[in-house]
Amino acid sequence: MHDTSTEAHVPEIWAGTDAGKAHHHCVVIDAEGRRLLSRRVANDETELLKLISDVLELGDEVTWAIDLNAGGAALLIALLVIHDQRLLYIPGRTVHHASGSYRGDGKTDAKDAFVIADQARMRRDLHPMQTGDEVAVDLRILTARRYDLAADRTRAINRLRAQLLEYFPALERAFDYSRSKAGLLLLTGHQTPAALRRTGKNRLVTWLKNRKVRGAEGVAATALEAAEAQYTAVPGEKLAAAMVVKLAREVMALDEEIAETDRLIEGRFREHRHAEVITSLPGIGPLLGAEFIALTGGDMDAFGTPDRLAGVAGLAPVPKDSGRVSGNLHRPRRYSRRLLRVFYLSAQVAARCCPVSKTFYDRKRAEGKGHKQAILALARRRLNVLWALIRDRRTFTLGAPATEAAAA
Repeated sequence: MHDTSTEAHVPEIWAGTDAGKAHHHCVVIDAEGRRLLSRRVANDETELLKLISDVLELGDEVTWAIDLNAGGAALLIALLVIHDQRLLYIPGRTVHHASGSYRGDGKTDAKDAFVIADQARMRRDLHPMQTGDEVAVDLRILTARRYDLAADRTRAINRLRAQLLEYFPALERAFDYSRSKAGLLLLTGHQTPAALRRTGKNRLVTWLKNRKVRGAEGVAATALEAAEAQYTAVPGEKLAAAMVVKLAREVMALDEEIAETDRLIEGRFREHRHAEVITSLPGIGPLLGAEFIALTGGDMDAFGTPDRLAGVAGLAPVPKDSGRVSGNLHRPRRYSRRLLRVFYLSAQVAARCCPVSKTFYDRKRAEGKGHKQAILALARRRLNVLWALIRDRRTFTLGAPATEAAAA
């Protein structure tokens, strides 16, 4: 009897793409690593569709790999998802370290694309890319925007404090401008020692009350105490004070935009199918829940197991054995720091407000672990719980069900 299984088999191929803003470079290889196609294409729908069609003509079993998961690669990713293509994500840092073992010293788009394709062919630890549903995509955009706004706010406050320190150090020490809205508002009207002394306590209190500042008397007293500590006018004070006004207003404007973004995030997060399940776990509110959805796509099937998710979040230690030394574990070098932040911050809150989490945390401290190690251990356990809750589509409750979920 003639065996046709070999003839019917379609060889698997790998398509690696070095993504850019205006152009991408794609290299396709077979199981032996031979190049079947190498092409530079514009980041344009027509050309990308033509590329996908040409690659699919080379073989039906195609594994695509790319070094970006957003930005300039978004259109190509969307087209591959629409065509039901298997797509892997290889971080740029991984490509950079791997390229040193390939022939050729120069860094070219074609070489990087080949490295991406070859790594996808050989490795089994790469994460399949999921675009997520519409809500998850919106949350990714919104949380990224909030992250940028928070970074801008931190930079503006640091510049404000540095500027204020140059000519009025006593007032710089008087308020925590990262938390004190009253301190920022004060700076929009009064920035120098002499100006504060001329205003006097009564008029300063009235000025603050008219702007609805809580504890106006205390704020005024603190500011005037700082003014009484300095009678010297530092050179450049006038211009520096004008810069402080601009920076204080910038921080206040950023606070308003962050608050508006938070409202958008919470409203969109509430529309996600897992929102109620996620926020039922103590310590996770709408913002951290939205961050979790944005970073994972809300689809646990894409990770396969909670251990895989823990690895992505940096909560699963990897071995660092050498020679006769074994059992030496450490946190992986490549992991999502934002996802780790979600679990770490929520574990910190839960260790104070959730009886189950507090008991677990206290037990780890009693075992000799430091605060950070105990929180990380709790975060790892809570990841298992959250995984089980999403899998079973049920909310968290104290008692036996939570214990079972943690052990899952």
